[in-house]
Amino acid sequence: MIDVIKILELQKAKVVEWHEALLLTQKEPLWQHIEENSKWNFLLWHEEDIARIKDINPLRIVEAKRNIDTYNQSRNNAIEKIDEWILTYLINKNFGEIEAMHSETPGMIIDRLSIMALKRYHMNEETLREDASADHKEKCQMKVLVLDEQIEDLSKNLTKVLHLLNMGKLKFKVYRQFKMYNDPTLNPQLYKKSSL
Repeated sequence: MIDVIKILELQKAKVVEWHEALLLTQKEPLWQHIEENSKWNFLLWHEEDIARIKDINPLRIVEAKRNIDTYNQSRNNAIEKIDEWILTYLINKNFGEIEAMHSETPGMIIDRLSIMALKRYHMNEETLREDASADHKEKCQMKVLVLDEQIEDLSKNLTKVLHLLNMGKLKFKVYRQFKMYNDPTLNPQLYKKSSL
């Protein structure tokens, strides 16, 4: 159904490329959604770093927080698009009633892999820092190895889930996030203020 190795390669390559220029290149809908999810995680990662700088203009921290909210909503929308694509693909297979339900969707697993690709890239950067101690570099190198193992484990799990879905032995639902904090009709801090 979906080549998990291709997902991993895309996520890894984009993390490297986007540190130079943030260009989207995928043409097929599913791969556009996967790339889009990685893009929002990439932008989120860097805004989260900015939000933690202590000696920065407070307005930039407010901007970072707003960006984080927007990027997180977009990230969740991309997860849902991935899952919707997979469900549409599976509907055409007419499996009938499937009992076993998987609580974590393929889109959620792909999202976790995207975050791990970012974490691995930045942890590996720490192993190359010229101003860091040997002890710091060694600890970070050990963490890179753990991240590699976690990425391998999670990608094997995704492969298994996709296989079971494709065989009609497993099902899932799109879990809607219904983020309330960005919606002026659902966030009391926003709708109370607008009624004053």
